[in-house]
Amino acid sequence: MQIDGIRSYRYATRAFLAAILLTFAIPGHAQQPERDNLPLAPGKPVPEDYYRAEFVIVERIVEPEAVNEHMSDRDVEPPVKTDEVLWSVLQGGATESTLDLVPPNELYLANAAARLERSGRYRVLARAGWYQAFPPNYEGSPLRVAVGDWIEGAATREIEGHITIDRERYLHVNVHLNHWQRAAPAQQALNEPMAGQIPTTAADGASTPEGAAAPATASTGNLAVQAQALRAEPVPLELLTWIRETRRMRSEEIHFLDSPTIGVLIFFKSIEAAE
Repeated sequence: MQIDGIRSYRYATRAFLAAILLTFAIPGHAQQPERDNLPLAPGKPVPEDYYRAEFVIVERIVEPEAVNEHMSDRDVEPPVKTDEVLWSVLQGGATESTLDLVPPNELYLANAAARLERSGRYRVLARAGWYQAFPPNYEGSPLRVAVGDWIEGAATREIEGHITIDRERYLHVNVHLNHWQRAAPAQQALNEPMAGQIPTTAADGASTPEGAAAPATASTGNLAVQAQALRAEPVPLELLTWIRETRRMRSEEIHFLDSPTIGVLIFFKSIEAAE
């Protein structure tokens, strides 16, 4: 069955996601964090506007040909330059983050993420939670995200982008993620040289018309260099789906932002001094 656009996808999965997330969206369901678990120096008071932020990034298990988003011709702006990293999986598989993350098994969203994965419909790619003060008029730096399978020859993960957290009267989360795949063969053919197009040398003994420049010749070494350069060309990519959405957050609400192939669970909890 083809998934024709984000709207039909959301209608098809709304009941399923509601059943999984409803239990965890009830205020007070999550265990209250103990004061000793907060990343604060002993005796230091809880800062004002202090929150626990959590993100879980998932990939929907679906064949790419079943997604009919027609996004391969979309213009995608280059990645933002930022030193802040929410969750990034390097080429070798190691993960990095510039945040002081809590253990994944202590997340409020841990059970919800596990249920999504056990359903067989989703693959959890990242779990991240941390404590931070978000005062009014806070303008956050983009947090880099790079998850999913490594695309050989393209120097990127399947899913990349950034997430930004700002605070006006309410917290606002802006999710900007791209889901890439290798370009279809027809598209790759447009970017590759025709087979057999190899510079040729003049035949031995061939004469050159008087006054004409001698044709350029390519030695075996030059051909090897050119072949290596062709192999080094980046693998053509095309956009499968993306998420471009800003969500206003309230404390202890769970939000799910999604496209037909990727989704982001978001949870914020205000930490009061009494806790």
